[in-house]
Amino acid sequence: MTAVSAPLPACAPCPARPSPAARATRAAAVACVLALALLALAWELWLAPLRPGGSWVALKALPVLLPLGGLWRYRLYTYRWVSLFLWLYFTEGVVRATTEGAPARWLALGEALLCLGLFAACVLHIRARLKAGRLAAQATQTARQEAAGA
Repeated sequence: MTAVSAPLPACAPCPARPSPAARATRAAAVACVLALALLALAWELWLAPLRPGGSWVALKALPVLLPLGGLWRYRLYTYRWVSLFLWLYFTEGVVRATTEGAPARWLALGEALLCLGLFAACVLHIRARLKAGRLAAQATQTARQEAAGA
């Protein structure tokens, strides 16, 4: 008799109790997102605004806050799109770090470093979740084969 194996899930669901690695990477990702939003606001309103008194560029902090709900709920899709979305902010940080003066240059480098930290947290989270999903699928398949063989 041949056991019918179920297809592997397209994305790994988060278990009821997330692993310590998932909790740590979520905390790092949420911290980086919040720090990036606070940096963007402080930079454009008080620390080194493009125009004296602040500018509308401070609104760039709002899109950074969009993924917070998905990150907090361990949504794998959110971690995936954030790892692509953050490169816009990274690019801005690198460009402004190479073209602006002293106070803005350091803020731009901070933005680029926060983006790198967020990317690392997202990649590590995705890898850990997919690995856990593969292991769970293999365990389920092995249990089905043992049950069919008995």
